[in-house]
Parts: sequence; C-alpha cells; structure tokens
Amino acid sequence: MKPFAVIFCTVAVVALLLLVVKAGEIAPLTSLPPALVSEERIDESVSVVNQWLRKGWSDEGLEPAELADDLTVYRRLSLALHGTIPSLEEVTAFKADTSTDRIERWLLRMLEDSRFSTYFADRIERVLTGVDPGQFIIFRRDRLRDWLSDQLAMDRPWHEMAADLIAADGLWTSEAASNFITAAFIGGEGLDENELAGRTVRAFLGQRIDCAQCHDHPFDSWKQQDFEGLAAFYGQARVTPGGVIDRPTEQGEPTVYRVIDPGEEEGRLVEPHVPFNEEWSDVSGSRRQQLAAWVVHPDNRRFERAISNRIWGLLFGRAWHDPVDDLAHPDEDVDDLLDVVGREFRRHNGSLKFLIRTIALSDAFRLRSDVSWADEDLYSHMSREWAVFPLVRLRPEQMIGSMYQAGRIRTTDQASHLFVRFGKLTNENDFLKEYGDAADDELLQQSGTIPQALLRMNGRFTRGFTETGTFSAAGQIMRHSGDDESVVQNCFLACLTRMPNDEERDFFVLQLQGAEKSDTNTDQNVEDGVDTAVDVARPRHQVVRDMYWVLFNSPDFSWNK
Repeated sequence: MKPFAVIFCTVAVVALLLLVVKAGEIAPLTSLPPALVSEERIDESVSVVNQWLRKGWSDEGLEPAELADDLTVYRRLSLALHGTIPSLEEVTAFKADTSTDRIERWLLRMLEDSRFSTYFADRIERVLTGVDPGQFIIFRRDRLRDWLSDQLAMDRPWHEMAADLIAADGLWTSEAASNFITAAFIGGEGLDENELAGRTVRAFLGQRIDCAQCHDHPFDSWKQQDFEGLAAFYGQARVTPGGVIDRPTEQGEPTVYRVIDPGEEEGRLVEPHVPFNEEWSDVSGSRRQQLAAWVVHPDNRRFERAISNRIWGLLFGRAWHDPVDDLAHPDEDVDDLLDVVGREFRRHNGSLKFLIRTIALSDAFRLRSDVSWADEDLYSHMSREWAVFPLVRLRPEQMIGSMYQAGRIRTTDQASHLFVRFGKLTNENDFLKEYGDAADDELLQQSGTIPQALLRMNGRFTRGFTETGTFSAAGQIMRHSGDDESVVQNCFLACLTRMPNDEERDFFVLQLQGAEKSDTNTDQNVEDGVDTAVDVARPRHQVVRDMYWVLFNSPDFSWNK
C-alpha cells in the first residue's frame, strides 16, 4: 500500500507540472485580476503628475520616447515591487488579459501580494538602519523587517510609521519599531544620539546633515547648533533590559544632553530645538514624540518630498533628485515634481501603495528605455528631463531572484512548497556573498565587475538554473511546448518577459532543428590531405540549455529596461 501511495503521489505531482505547458502555450494557472471599481481608480492624481511632466518636456522642447509595450512595463513593476521578474505562469496569464487597463489592475494585485510587502520592507529597512550588523541581540533586524512588512501589507500611513519608529518604546523583540533606535546602540556607551539625529533627517527628510555635527554645513543652511538641537531630542532615550525607554536621571531631573567640544573637559548643555517651525513640535509627550510630530507635520514639505523621491528611486532605479538623501530645501515659491506628487500623497492619507501606483502609472514610468537616434547630447537631455526611461543595472538580489524564477514555470512565492522557498533563500544568500551587494546605498549606480560577469556566465547558479531536468523550466518548455518556435518563444518569455524578435526566433529555431539531425563540421584528414565531413551529434537539451545561458547573460536580462 505504501509503495502504491508513493507512486500515486509522484505521478500526481509530475502530471500537475506537465499541465503547466500544453500545445505550445503555458496554461495560465493564475486567475486574472478583477475589474477596477470607481473607488480604486486614481486617474485624477495620475493626470496631475502627467500634466506637470508634459509641461516640462514641452518647455524643454523635447519629444518623449514612445510608450513601452505592456510586457516591458509589467517586468519593470515585478522587478521593482517583488525583486524578481514575473514567472512564466504569470506572464502567460498577463498576456491572456486583453483589457485596456491591465497594467493598473495587475499593479493592484502585485501590491496585495506578500512578495511586495516582504521585498519592499527589506529596501526600506536598509534606508532606516543601513547594513551594519549592530549589537548582537540588542538590534533585531529581522524583527524590524517583519514589522515593516506588516505595516506595508495593511497600507498603514507613512507618517504614522515614521512617528512610531522615532518615538518607539519597549523591547526590540516585541515592539519591533524600537529597533530603529537600538540600531544606534554602541556597547557600553549606550545610544549614539548623533547617529540617530543624522539618520532621522536622512531617512525621513531626505537631507544629509551629518557634517553639521562638527561645523556649519559648507553648502547648505544647516548649522552645527541645528544638528545638536535635533540630537538632544534623543537625550532621554535609554536601552534597558526591559527595552527602549525615555527616563529622567537618578536625581529625578530631566535627562540633559551635553556636548563636549574639542579641548574642553566639561560638556555644555544643549536643549532640544528644531531648526525651523518650532510650533510643529509643540505637543505633549516625550522629547522623541515631539521630534516625531515635527518631522511628520502636515506642513513639513520636506517629509513628503523625501518619501516621494525615495519611492520614485525604488521604482525607476534612479531618484528624481540624486543623491536621494541630499534634497535641497524646498523653494517657497516654486513647486517641482516632488511637491506635485507629495501633495497627492498627503491628500490620500500618506498611503505608500497610492504613491507607488501614482508614480508607476505616470507617463515617465511607461516610456521606452531605448530611442531610435544616436544623438548623445539629445539622449542626455532626455535622460535629465525623464523623457526616456533610465537604464539601471539590476541589484544583486534582483539578479539572483530573476535567475531563480526563470528556472521555474510556477511562481515562487509564499504559496510555494517549503523546499522551493528554502531553496530560493539559500541560493539568494549564497549568491549575494559571491556577487557582492551595494551596501546601504540603495540607489548607488554601479558598473558591473568582471567577477560578477564571470559568476553569471560560469557560476554554479547559472549551471543549476539552466538545467533541462523534469522539474526545471527549461526542461518542461523543451518537452511540452510543441513545435520549435513555441520552445523559443517560451524561453524568451520565461527569461526576458518578452517575445523574441524575428532574427532571434529564426536563429534559435534553426539551432533546434539542427539538433534533431547531425551537424556537419569540416575536419582535416591528415593521411590524404582531403577535407572530410565529420558528423557531430548535438543533443536537443544542450541547445535549449545554451539558449537559456545566452538569455541569462544578455543585457536584456541584467538591466531594468
């Protein structure tokens, strides 16, 4: 009975897998997203952003690039929101959706997918705390990441999340938001108020004031006293065995913040103060609660501009204003795109999902990344004005996530088998160790290195994901796609989320047709000096595996185009 059960289960699993590909098409196991209801539409906000963009292009005398096809936009969204290309299963379902608003409907589905909250939580967590490991036990990066993921899933307003992070109390395991504070814990020295002040302004206001810690900012209006006043808001914070608390000194007096100047023995007292609009912090509660109120105040344009710029960067791979944490002080008389987007963001209660949708549905995000002319100056001008989609290399986790997903027909997500998810996690961790990461600068533009290229070409990851076994994508496509043209088409859809062009299709179809026969090579007959034909058999599975290898190492795979 047991052997029969094993055989039955094995046959059932194989049969399910084989149902994925039939008659040259991938069966769309994913259902289509439902129709949009009127309350879900954000046409008005998107129109406001597009009007600003189009006016800018017109003022610059620019004709923007043509709109990219929907599959290209779908791939961009998947990379930005899930950290991977879409699966062949998803691509086939998307292609089967012929509605005119499919991008908007699929975008909504992607934002409700647990892959979004998980991946975006990791990106935001790096913005908040960097990548330094922090003090063991005191700082729990995993708990902070899980907390962020939960907040993103429920679409909690960004200003509420930011206020919690700045003013959080409690144990870093049960009150996970407090890990924003404990990330600045330095052994026996306690919390580093200077680190917290600098990180708060960078993460939530998009401005770098760290150099004002020692002297007035040489290029901005930040003064040393501004930095010290902000750091003083963290002067009451303490890390105790019971968690993060704000407490007075043992004498019962409020905890003070002192700065010891070079050459001085005694520190000078610094009272908490903000550099502008003090009335925004005039609320009851702890000093950190007062600081949080100032940071997220509805009139603080820096707050909405910073998150708008950050989300723009995470979607495009390049921020509207670069560097992302060096925004200029907003002009009181002139609005730029960050003000336009930021106002819509505020108007919709600080919803990050709304902000993502607004940017992703804008004209700028849907433009092509290539142009038909070779005028370098014109291209640079278009790039500066966002009249063409920027080409950016995939981040390391996007690279391995895409390779892993391309190696499977079915979508790899929380519904996948435990072994599949464990395999993905293991491969990602191993790949990142070998490939290298971009540290805590999420939007740092880096050139690919020779070791990275060699890892993609010859590494064990590429060898594993291009195999043509029974359960691999390449193997299933090869065995069950039908004719040779369908094999080529499905390989391109699985790896590049696009159809092959005529030249690519004809080339690989010819390779597959030749694989069923004997290729003819010319070899020199040493004895009589006559060229003779030598038959070299090339297995079909090797042709498919080589095609996968070529696609993995193509520019289309490693860029966000």
